[in-house]
Amino acid sequence: MRIGILTAGGDCPGLNAVIRAIVRSAIDRGDEAVGILRGYQGLAQSDYMELDQRTVAGILPLGGTILRTSSFEPLTENAVDRVAFAFERDNLDAVVAIGGEHTMEITRMLHEEEGLPLIGVPKTIDNDIVGTDFTFGFDTAVHVVMEAIDRLHTTAQSHDRLMVVEVMGRNAGWIALHGGLAGGADGILIPEVDTPVEELAEAVTRRHERGKDFSIIVVAEGANLAFANGEVRQVRVNEETDEYGYERLGGIGSALATELERATGYEARTVVLGHVQRGGTPTAHDRILATRYGAEAYELAREGRFGRMVALHGSEVTSVPLDEVRGIKTVDLELLGIAKRFFA
Repeated sequence: MRIGILTAGGDCPGLNAVIRAIVRSAIDRGDEAVGILRGYQGLAQSDYMELDQRTVAGILPLGGTILRTSSFEPLTENAVDRVAFAFERDNLDAVVAIGGEHTMEITRMLHEEEGLPLIGVPKTIDNDIVGTDFTFGFDTAVHVVMEAIDRLHTTAQSHDRLMVVEVMGRNAGWIALHGGLAGGADGILIPEVDTPVEELAEAVTRRHERGKDFSIIVVAEGANLAFANGEVRQVRVNEETDEYGYERLGGIGSALATELERATGYEARTVVLGHVQRGGTPTAHDRILATRYGAEAYELAREGRFGRMVALHGSEVTSVPLDEVRGIKTVDLELLGIAKRFFA
């Protein structure tokens, strides 16, 4: 078999581990793997790179992707015919598309409407893809947030400050919830639940009254600024959209800090972690999960089981039909309830 591999959408730690696993699996079984550069754009333009033992040597601990990535969408770029023709022209028996929920949607449509032999591998630090318990990249991002909170504790305590940490999470608060819980945050705001500023201010005040003169609040970028009177505001950087057509969020951390300082009288500062959460070397957990995903993707290709996405269910790596991968997977609110026990 000749199996193509592409990475699309945003980068995240663990992508290279998936690539490595597919390539080494193919070599082990006498098959060929080829790298498709910059996502579906490379497939439309036949922009490839050789993948062998030499090219994947040493990439396991690397962040990002050696195949580069892009937001190219064949369906809106009038490139569906070029993508479809690439399979015949370049003798591709299968293509493994590694990406987030938007990439999975593109992959599903190309398989269903064009009959292309495609397999999806879910990746995102946000962990919001339906059909799988966890995506690789998430654990690394949570560790980055946890370490940031650990470091902020000392400076917040030294200056008696209220620190607001803004993390990624457009539609779901997985990073904020898990990172905040692991770091011992004193408040967590997520897109799934509108928490009034007054509720947070009361918790901060109670902490001060019992001698805790500092607090750390974690807020996901997609969370709303809410008030007890029912007012709810979405905070945005501006009215523009990003390269994927999404609203450009950001600024909720600063807005929340201003409101909390006004409500409590305590000095508040903001830390925005931003893209540092997506960079750097993957954790051991993400390296292993990504490797297992890559190995399973190869097996699906070998067996001709196309139109499926690799998934983790419990401790088992399996797969689900791409047709079932729709919408956004939101957080377990029971875990938020546990976190709230530590907020005052």
